[in-house]
Amino acid sequence: MQTNAQMDYFPLFLDLKQQACLVVGAGEIAARKIELLARAGAQITVVSLEIGDTVAKLQKRHSLVINQRAFEQSDLDGIQLVVSATNNRQANIAIAEAAKQKNLLVNVVDNPELCNFIFPAIVDRSPVIAAISSGGASPVLARLLRGKIESTIPASFGKLADLADQFRPMVKQYIAEGAPRRIFWENVLQGSIAELVFAGKTQQAEQQLRDKILQAEQGKNQGEVYLIGAGPGDPDLLTFKALRLMQQADVIVYDRLVSAEILDLARRDSEKIYVGKQRDNHSLPQDSINELLANLALKGKRVARLKGGDPFIFGRGGEEIETLVQHGVSFQVVPGVTAATGCASYAGIPLTHRDHAQSCTFVTGHLKDGSINLNWPQLAAPNQTVVIYMGLVGLSEICQQLIAHGCPEDHPIAIVQQGTTQHQRVITGTLSDMPQKVAADDIKPPTLIIVGTVVSLQKQLQWFQT
Repeated sequence: MQTNAQMDYFPLFLDLKQQACLVVGAGEIAARKIELLARAGAQITVVSLEIGDTVAKLQKRHSLVINQRAFEQSDLDGIQLVVSATNNRQANIAIAEAAKQKNLLVNVVDNPELCNFIFPAIVDRSPVIAAISSGGASPVLARLLRGKIESTIPASFGKLADLADQFRPMVKQYIAEGAPRRIFWENVLQGSIAELVFAGKTQQAEQQLRDKILQAEQGKNQGEVYLIGAGPGDPDLLTFKALRLMQQADVIVYDRLVSAEILDLARRDSEKIYVGKQRDNHSLPQDSINELLANLALKGKRVARLKGGDPFIFGRGGEEIETLVQHGVSFQVVPGVTAATGCASYAGIPLTHRDHAQSCTFVTGHLKDGSINLNWPQLAAPNQTVVIYMGLVGLSEICQQLIAHGCPEDHPIAIVQQGTTQHQRVITGTLSDMPQKVAADDIKPPTLIIVGTVVSLQKQLQWFQT
C-alpha cells in the first residue's frame, strides 16, 4: 500500500461566515452552489444575464445581491471565492483566469481542469462535517460514498459533539491523564449516553455524563446490554442502529440463528460468546444466558445480544430484559426483521392479500413443555395466514390437527429453509403431502412454516434466486 502517493487536492475547511462570494450564472446548478455557500454563512452576489426561477426564489431567503448582466472584471473586487456556473465554456475560462490572477479560490462547475478548488460531497452533522471527493474523476461515486456514510451517522450526531464540547473542561479536571481520558471519551461517544442524545433525551444524557465522570474518578463503571434483532439471515437486512451498536460492543453474545456474515460485521476485537440452543441440546440454559448478560454489563462491558429475527417474537427477549431490570442494568432493544416477514418476502409469499388472507397469526410449534398445544380451531379458520416458528419436528401433527379442525387436505403449505440466505430452499405442497415431502428432501432447521392460500402465489411471485 502506498503511503506517500501525491494527493490531487488538499482537503481544507473554510470559514465563509460573512465572507463575500461571487456566483456567475443563475440556473439550477448555480442554485445548488448558492444553497451550499449560504449554509456556510457566506454573503453571496450573483451575476447572470438570465435569472432562473429557483435563484430568484432564493434571493430573499439568503439576502442575495443579484446583478442581471454579463460578468465584469470589477465583479471580483473584494471577493474571497468564485463559482462559475455558466453554460458558456469561453466565459468560464475567462472567469477562472481572472480569478486566479487575483489569487482567488475559483470553481468552474463540471470543469475540474479550470478549478483550484472543488466542491466535495458533504455529510453535514454540524459541528461535525465529513467531505468526500473523487478529485473530479467521478462526482457520482463521491455521492454514493456519501450515502453510505450518511446511513451510518445518526442525524443528531452534531448534538453529541456539542455535548462533548460542553463537558470537555469537566472531564479534563477529573481525568487528568491523556490515555484514560481518551478511553473515557471513546466509551461515552459510543455508549448509552450517545444513544440518549440520538433519542433526543439531552437532559438525561447530561446527567449520565456527569455521573460517569464521577464514577471514572472513583474507578467505577457500568456497562449496557443491546438486545439486537439480527434478522432472518441476510446481513443486508440489519438496521442501521443494529450495525452501529454491534460495532461498538465489547462482547457479542449470539445464538445459532446468527450467521457468520452478520458476526463479521461486529467489532473485530470484541469477545464472541456462543449461547446457541437446539431442540433438547442447549449449550447454555436460558436462565444462565440471562445472568451472563447482566454480569457482563455489571463488569462494565457493552454487550450486544444478537438474536435471530426479532428479539420480542419467540426470541425470549422479554425474559432476558426482566433479569436485566432486576439487576439494575441499562439496556436497549433494537427490533429486527422478523423471520416471518423476511422469509416470506424472500420466498415470494405475501402474508396478507385481499383475495386470500385478511389476517396473519404467528405461533410457535415448540412450547416450553415440549408439546404442541395450540388453538387449532382458530388456526384452521379460513381467510388467514398462519406462520409457525420451530414447527419442523412436529410438522406431521400440525398438518393432522389442522385437517382435523376443518382445513381441506389440499390446503396450501410452504416450508422455508434458511430463508433470505444463499442456501434458501422453499418447498410447497398441501397439508396432506407436506410431511412426506419434507422427509424425502431431508429438510433441517432453521425453517419456517407458512400455511394459507397465499402460498398458491409463490410460483408466480418468487423473485429471490440462490
